[in-house]
Amino acid sequence: MSSSVQLFRDQKYHELKGQCIQQRRLFEDPEFPASDASLFYQSAPPRKVEWKRPKDLCEDPHLFVNGISSHDLHQGTLGNCWFVAACSCLALRKTLWQQVIPDFDEQEWDPKNPEKYAGIFRFRFWCFGEWTEVVIDDLLPTMDGKLIYCHSNVKNEFWSALLEKAYAKLAGSYEALDGGSAADAIVDFTGAVAESIDLVQGKHGEIISEQMKLFEDLLKVHKRGGLISCSIMASSGSTNEVKTEMGLVIGHAYSVTAIRKLRLGERLIFSFKAEKLFMIRLRNPWGKREWNGAWSDNSEEWKKVSNSERKSLGLTLENDGEFWMTFEDWCKNFTDVDICRIVNTSYFSIHKTWEKKMMHGAWAKNSEPLLNRSGGCFDNKETFLQNPQYVFDVKKTEDKVLVSLQQEDRRKYKKEGKGDSIPIGFEIFKVEDNRSYRLHKLTVQERVATSPYINTRTVFLKRILKQGRYILIPTTYHPGIITKFILRLFTDVPSKLRELKADKPKMTCWSLLCGYPCRVTQIKIHSAEGLQKQDRSGGADPYVLIKCENQNVRSPVQHDTTSAVFDTQVVFYRKNIDSPIIVQVWNSNILCDQFLGQAVLAASPSDPREQQTLQLRGRGRREAAEMPGHITVKVFSSDDLVEL
Repeated sequence: MSSSVQLFRDQKYHELKGQCIQQRRLFEDPEFPASDASLFYQSAPPRKVEWKRPKDLCEDPHLFVNGISSHDLHQGTLGNCWFVAACSCLALRKTLWQQVIPDFDEQEWDPKNPEKYAGIFRFRFWCFGEWTEVVIDDLLPTMDGKLIYCHSNVKNEFWSALLEKAYAKLAGSYEALDGGSAADAIVDFTGAVAESIDLVQGKHGEIISEQMKLFEDLLKVHKRGGLISCSIMASSGSTNEVKTEMGLVIGHAYSVTAIRKLRLGERLIFSFKAEKLFMIRLRNPWGKREWNGAWSDNSEEWKKVSNSERKSLGLTLENDGEFWMTFEDWCKNFTDVDICRIVNTSYFSIHKTWEKKMMHGAWAKNSEPLLNRSGGCFDNKETFLQNPQYVFDVKKTEDKVLVSLQQEDRRKYKKEGKGDSIPIGFEIFKVEDNRSYRLHKLTVQERVATSPYINTRTVFLKRILKQGRYILIPTTYHPGIITKFILRLFTDVPSKLRELKADKPKMTCWSLLCGYPCRVTQIKIHSAEGLQKQDRSGGADPYVLIKCENQNVRSPVQHDTTSAVFDTQVVFYRKNIDSPIIVQVWNSNILCDQFLGQAVLAASPSDPREQQTLQLRGRGRREAAEMPGHITVKVFSSDDLVEL
């Protein structure tokens, strides 16, 4: 990974540390100085903030005391419980935090060799598709000799305060971290794929089947190294940071630290076998204030659990902010959950592995429609297709596809009052199997998926798609907005995701010799009915072959039917408009495929654009002998190559 790490502000850790040791001085970061400008972009401190080094705050400073743990953290005065929740999640996964805090042993204080300490640290964050190393000094903001922001519950442990400083440097100031999202921080720590779920909208508190589906999904995410956080959205009448009757804090990010199926003792009255409960363990970043309902730390319910089960659950009974709930209570009491999936792309894994493609893109404005790339969402009928377009293939009969669209982090624009995320989303269309130029008009294409449009940094969608070619169109909600994005697509087999940039075939020297297309034709073969029976059981295995000039496109085979639905789409850029398009139906056979009939199409711009049903005929001219069966097609042609 080190070879592909970007350096934030081009600061080289080893070089800077070497210079400080040589000159026997402690590092002071000129890029993020110990001043109010690093703390605030609009507020002013209520009292004077003093910047102090860990050695001025305690006798024996360390990065970690007795290792890293999700219990290490407390929030401080900043409204960044979401950052602390993300850190709590991160602390649960050694492979992940070691990526964020590289060579932690080398960075740790060494009491035996104090001359090796230079007051410099480095952390790594996944910024917009690239690992980025941020260097900081160890001067931390304090009041009355105490850290005012994120800190550990052990006085001489500093990993969380230093990590927060590096993250604030990336965002432009500490104040820029006020009121963010745990999912965004987890993505920045891990490169995970974030998904936000509204538990109220999804009726997870009411519909048991939805609850169970979500439980199994979260259990799988957690087992495979993913990170989960949740919160209660303040309703219009209530305010943030207020406690509910059940002891939960509104507008506050909790980290999920365990998900289990819990087995109750078999000695219960009315119970003839062990009863399973679906349980979830949470942590409040404040380190106190817990749930006081069923299965809370001192509740009656725990008396039903055997000691061995308590041990395996790691049940804590102090008021340390960590507590258990049933999954049903969790669904009823929380409103929002952020899931961060660590999508496995390793070939050396026992778990399912995914094929990943990532593209960097941008929405850009241009007054020329063919060059404009900021057309807004699907509702903007005139300009929607003036957005970036990405094509990909689903090679299997059907494949589960994960899509993540992430806009650039806008916190750095908070100083200019433009720090809010822009509403973004995307559409997916099933298109012609051979499309390799941009789409200019929606005709035969099928709209198969629409993401939510939401002003979060990341929009996520999971879908099962059938075999074929697709175009994915990322958009801002309103047209004319300019910003960058990254698009990530995960499939079971390689998808060949790529951006479509050309509007039509390129004119080259060869075009003068071989001719240049003068007509574009789109065809959708919907179905074939009443075909000749081909086997003893009275069925057939038909497919269609569409021929145009020297191009052939073949549909997948439909098995054991004489009335097949194909929904196959093709597009041709035609040089010889007098040469017709031939649609043939064949029966697939092990030894030799049988010809079942064909339809010949002139496909001129004046032909009807409605769906039409054509009689199958033998080979030869249009008036060749009729053969059993009909074919239903839709044809669009234009002599303007950028109309379709």
